[in-house]
Amino acid sequence: MAAHQEPASSGGGPPRRPRVLLAASGSVATIKFEGLCRSVAEWADVRAVATASALHFIDGASFPDGVPLYTDDDEWSRWRRVGNEVLHIELRRWADALVIAPLSANTLAKVAGGLCDNLLTCVVRAWDYSKPVYVAPAMNTFMWDNPFTARHLAVLRELGMSIVQPVTKRLACGDYGNGAMAEPSEICKTLMLFFGPQHL
Repeated sequence: MAAHQEPASSGGGPPRRPRVLLAASGSVATIKFEGLCRSVAEWADVRAVATASALHFIDGASFPDGVPLYTDDDEWSRWRRVGNEVLHIELRRWADALVIAPLSANTLAKVAGGLCDNLLTCVVRAWDYSKPVYVAPAMNTFMWDNPFTARHLAVLRELGMSIVQPVTKRLACGDYGNGAMAEPSEICKTLMLFFGPQHL
């Protein structure tokens, strides 16, 4: 994967703002998703996707203005007949980069297995891997240390995805260990390094 991508511009003018698709799957770390959206929206155009379980941790009333939040309901409600847009395809075409933060153990397993049973996993299955995908896992330490996790992460790396490693801390469940999602500031910094300083 290239270390830097220049977002396309129209009419030969200056580069447009990067387009970043941010996605959240079901994890307590989703409480940080709103902050991640706000940070990235300061320098990029952002659209957001949340799984049904992620919505349990998202306060729609305080979600950032100007950042559309798409759910599974939007995937199905927009299509009535041949010729209507298919949302997961439109989001893939729109985005310059995809970030899944948090990536739960369940969604990690789905992605590694090629399943596409919701809007988020359909976007991943339809993704153009010439464009970057960053994932920030979040799960209990014993789930993180489970042999399945290493196998699934290996599949993601084979696809060209980049892993934003989790950190060691006191987890929401009370256990202490590795598996907490990286801070939104670290995820945002990783994205900034990809797009380059001209977009900051």
